[in-house]
Amino acid sequence: MNAQLLNDITVFVLAVFIGFEVISKVPTMLHTPLMSGTNAIHGIVIVGAMMVAGTADPDALTKWIGFVAMILAAANVVGGFVVTDRMLEMFKKREPAKAPDASDEGGTGAG
Repeated sequence: MNAQLLNDITVFVLAVFIGFEVISKVPTMLHTPLMSGTNAIHGIVIVGAMMVAGTADPDALTKWIGFVAMILAAANVVGGFVVTDRMLEMFKKREPAKAPDASDEGGTGAG
């Protein structure tokens, strides 16, 4: 195990721990807006995945890992926007139900 790999694993473990601690302290009411915004920012991962896939060594494994990362990141971004849209729909005012027309009372109007 070389020093670079050990450094990368250390940063990954610390990022997972800090991310878990930050998200677990968020109140339930703020969790959806925070996560939908975070998923929208996840577009940065798409750029990183494209760089990995584009500059990969000739071996097929690295290109496939980059491709799968692009697909998952794109799904995450779209999901973030869908969640945000659904959340904002909850805050729109609903129009009151319209009363039926007086001219249409009693059936089809033939008579």
